[in-house]
Amino acid sequence: MSKYVIYGKICSQKSFSGKGMEKFNKVISEKRRPIETPNSLIKDDGTALFGTFDKEFVEMDLTKLDRPTMAPNIFNRFKLTLWEACEVNLKDGILLAACSDMALFGKIFILFYDKKSRKIYTWDTNTRSKKAVIADNLINSSETKCYTKKGHVHFVNNLDKGLASISGKHINANKDTIEFEFNMIRLSNPSIVSIPFGENRPLYSQKDFLKATGKIVVNGVEYLSDDTTTALMDDHKGYYPRKAHYDWLATMGKCEINGKMEYLGFNLTDNQSINPSDYNENILWFHDKYSLLPPVKFEKSTDLHNYDGYSEWIVKDEYDMVNLKYKIYAVNTMVINLKIAKIDYFVNFGEIEGYLRDEEGNKYVVDGMVGISEDKTLLL
Repeated sequence: MSKYVIYGKICSQKSFSGKGMEKFNKVISEKRRPIETPNSLIKDDGTALFGTFDKEFVEMDLTKLDRPTMAPNIFNRFKLTLWEACEVNLKDGILLAACSDMALFGKIFILFYDKKSRKIYTWDTNTRSKKAVIADNLINSSETKCYTKKGHVHFVNNLDKGLASISGKHINANKDTIEFEFNMIRLSNPSIVSIPFGENRPLYSQKDFLKATGKIVVNGVEYLSDDTTTALMDDHKGYYPRKAHYDWLATMGKCEINGKMEYLGFNLTDNQSINPSDYNENILWFHDKYSLLPPVKFEKSTDLHNYDGYSEWIVKDEYDMVNLKYKIYAVNTMVINLKIAKIDYFVNFGEIEGYLRDEEGNKYVVDGMVGISEDKTLLL
């Protein structure tokens, strides 16, 4: 019996004849190719656009959708999740900073992973929904911000120009303090997708790979950026099903490509897409280029509810474009069990082994890169 707990279909390797572009171009659906972005994600008749897009949307008010859930449209706002987050990878640590509006409440969520000690520091504050202001789009200096007595997170978005910034500070119940500020510039084209979770039930997501400059101060200790410091910006808005689960793994940094240290990042997600071959957000960035990736599945050595200091995930696709082992060294656990909702949310940090291939068949070995991942289950 396998030592892995299997979530979803077990991946099998498929063989393809031919070389280079002929080999892997065929496994990427044409619906995954970016099309020109219209002004709005919502059509005049209240239906959502689905697909992959080449630049930022101007208009994304998903409350204007017609019956994205079974509830009447007047409840759209209470079913919608809004979130903007950023992950920054420095030499000695990784920052995750997010502001979210889940309609019933808002949240500041900050994690810092110290790579040497393998310790996670957490700052987590709930507030009223109206205190969490999520930007309508990611252009023209739009702002996402959440301010409370304990701290704040503030994004300024100019991704129409390839620029963004984030700042924040917080204190937690243990008197741990954090303060950070980064300016970012885009390294490669973004992943902008609208994924159907139902007939008119979208999950919009934009993920950007960026060079970051700035610093973090944790309990008085400075962590400074250098030439390897990179970031992922993560903006999403969507209607999650009442029962939902997703797995996510990403990395960003530098690794050796053709004998040179080059920027590389990837984003891999398995979620409730009703057709993951046509609609997913999987992407490989390498320096100033990118390659689309097919659907992936996650195989896990243990349920993270039972995490005892180490876990392994295997992440693969069906075509040998993605073949990774992810060794988890630290887990932040958030379990919320309310009468109206249950959330099991694990954010994990660890080390990656294995490789990815681009659409031309080029192989990128990512051994030793540090990964950040999420394992989230919702019962609403």
